[in-house]
Amino acid sequence: MSAARPGPPLARGALDRAAHRRTDADWLAEAWTRSRVVVVDDGHVLVRGDDPPELVLIDPADAPQGERFFLGEDTDGSVYFAVAADVTVLPGTRRANLRQIGHALPDLPAGLFITAVGLANWHSRHPYSPLSGKLTVPAQAGWVRTTEDGAETLWPRTDPAVIMLVHDGVEGPDGCCLLGCNAQWPAAGGIRRYSTLAGFVEPGESAEMAVAREVLEEVGVVVGDVTYVASQPWPFPGSLMLGFHATAEVGAPIEVDPTEILEGRWFSRSEIAAVLAGDSHAFGLPFPASIAHYLITEWLG
Repeated sequence: MSAARPGPPLARGALDRAAHRRTDADWLAEAWTRSRVVVVDDGHVLVRGDDPPELVLIDPADAPQGERFFLGEDTDGSVYFAVAADVTVLPGTRRANLRQIGHALPDLPAGLFITAVGLANWHSRHPYSPLSGKLTVPAQAGWVRTTEDGAETLWPRTDPAVIMLVHDGVEGPDGCCLLGCNAQWPAAGGIRRYSTLAGFVEPGESAEMAVAREVLEEVGVVVGDVTYVASQPWPFPGSLMLGFHATAEVGAPIEVDPTEILEGRWFSRSEIAAVLAGDSHAFGLPFPASIAHYLITEWLG
């Protein structure tokens, strides 16, 4: 029996979030003194090394001032916090974001990084209540925000988005998938990057309905057999990407929405495999940390 294929690169972690601790002020105060801290700054953290990169964790005594979030505990009882503050590059370290290294981190630091960025992004976007305009402050170890009078509580929200690989259902090297080049992506060295189609779920529709609508809107192709594959968080700034495969007629004509898609094309498995193997540089593909990359490689295999 073959081993199970790992899930999407950012859909993993080895951290117990220990939600029951978030309202225990005495425990949190003591735990902070023995914790390991990741500092997050505009989606970046410090890492060292390359194979694999190591997430830099610091002692709480060395942590900068900033909003503090309890991330959780690991299996040996170690406690982890995040602090939203400027990241100061230390000797032997560098700044990095999830797109650059998320796929290369081991499970525990990957989970710490993703959670810290997601929380920091949510807090930075909600300094005031959308209901009353009152100033809000962090509470429950960073997992909610409340107005200073305690009358309102805001909970972190995640925006559901669908991302889908459209393919023609043909087996073997001649089978094709449909990828698009976003109208806002600059060509690097004259080479265009292509990725799966994606979009947000609108009010009143299911994820499967959103897949069909977005494909039709963006490239004018009708799809069927919409099949859920996997999901992963994508804190840019706060999405959950719901990954699907969907089928279309072989060689279905493409008519792009030029406000969103510069070009849509059908690519054969042979073409995709050559680029992933480094044997061709005819076009670019998504970052390895993205679920788009995962959906493409799932179809390829």
